[in-house]
Amino acid sequence: MTPSGETRGVTTSGEICAVVLAAGEGTRLRPLTEHVPKALCPVGNVTLLGRALARVAGLGLTGPDTVAVNACYLGGQVVDRVGSRAHLSVEPGDPLGTAGGIGNLRDWIAGRGVLVGNADAYLADPHAAPGPDIAALLDGWDGETVRLLGQPAPDPREPGTFSGHRFVGFSLLPWQRVRDLPPTFGDLVRTVWRPAEAAGALEVVAFPGTFYDTGTPGDYLAANLHAAGDGNLIDPAATVTGHCERSVVGADAVVAGAVTRSVVWPGATVRPDERLHGVIRAAHGLTVTTC
Repeated sequence: MTPSGETRGVTTSGEICAVVLAAGEGTRLRPLTEHVPKALCPVGNVTLLGRALARVAGLGLTGPDTVAVNACYLGGQVVDRVGSRAHLSVEPGDPLGTAGGIGNLRDWIAGRGVLVGNADAYLADPHAAPGPDIAALLDGWDGETVRLLGQPAPDPREPGTFSGHRFVGFSLLPWQRVRDLPPTFGDLVRTVWRPAEAAGALEVVAFPGTFYDTGTPGDYLAANLHAAGDGNLIDPAATVTGHCERSVVGADAVVAGAVTRSVVWPGATVRPDERLHGVIRAAHGLTVTTC
């Protein structure tokens, strides 16, 4: 089990399918996720789900035959947003977790290796378009090893690390590790990754870019500010008559006040008398601080 950054022959996409996990409740991101599933929260004016789908599309994985999205919490919104772009797996009741979500898709996966991505993972490689930065997961894959995309952990001994690396949102699973997963609640750490690690069949592939899991308001804001770079990222359909500094402003938003290092969601309003700093302004006047 060794970290790998090598580039070898790329496994053909015909042997691979992709699953984007978008069923979670996003409890740590509340109240932003009380009415919008986390996968549809915008980062840089693109939903997290849209970013994940673009990333796997960069590997040639598109359409309902090769890409699936699971949904549960506020699943109707996910279904409407995905449409015919991917196969949809709507989980009844509570979310099935990362392993149960894959187990629920066994018949669709049908013998293929599966690239699994968390919709809430923000990945950015300044030197590559969406897709190529995760292609190393497929490069020279033997079809039997479990691969995780990872970055060195600040403390390699901390729980949840693999070969001293923290997981950064994407993994590659062989069919033999997927075929027996039941469609019941479970997570990939306990059911797939740790058993593969114990068997010497887990490999960490290094990701050199920027990663945020967007699970908390602070990380969600940081991902947006990273997407904005050194300036503002303002949707052409927004109306800005006030002051913006290092902020992200969504479509149909109205900014008449001042926003600094903040996110203004689509359709949200910042009044002339308001001065926002380091916050997320959602629709209906909801403001979430990151402290």
